[in-house]
Amino acid sequence: MKSIQIKNIDALNNVTSVKEAIALLTNACSYEAVDVLNWASSFGHKPETKFAIARSDDSFFLHFCVMEESVKALFGNDQEAVWEDSCVEFFCMLPEQPFYYNFEFNCIGTCVATARDGREKNVRPFDANQLAQIERYASLGNQPFGEKHEKTAWEICVKIPFVLLEIDKNKLPEKLRANFYKCGDKTAIPHFVSWNPIQAKNPDFHLPEFFGEICF
Repeated sequence: MKSIQIKNIDALNNVTSVKEAIALLTNACSYEAVDVLNWASSFGHKPETKFAIARSDDSFFLHFCVMEESVKALFGNDQEAVWEDSCVEFFCMLPEQPFYYNFEFNCIGTCVATARDGREKNVRPFDANQLAQIERYASLGNQPFGEKHEKTAWEICVKIPFVLLEIDKNKLPEKLRANFYKCGDKTAIPHFVSWNPIQAKNPDFHLPEFFGEICF
């Protein structure tokens, strides 16, 4: 099981936009590769993807960098099917929780966020107020576009307040269980890539038993 130590970067408490966090993460963090092809015989495409995660006093900051052969962003409204676009994802849970959170972002920052007990079990979508607290910066802007069949580099940085995860900033847990993904279910070359390995017959990211860990 993979593990990451989350750095506490004091300067993140003072950023006025999430875009400003990119330089701080780039300078302070080691980037992790999202490079596990769990279903290589059927889905062997692996866009170059890496991420860094750090924290301020009250939030996670997550920076993804991607290079892929084509890029797509049809969905511009939160809680739409962003996993069908060029997409990166962060799933996490407290070890003692019976449920997990999934945060999914296409390459223009459109977000799906829920708490759930499983792929289709007791799904609780974040409301508009909660979604508004997830700050985002996407290098490709925020307007939808059809698939561009050209090699494209893009990045996204997001801020996720601890309160959305029911974490008390004054009493942080020792660790979270988590996994990070790159996907594009309905892109020109469908792909399903993870940070921590997944042992399942078919593509499925909603398997918390295969989460790694991120440690405070």
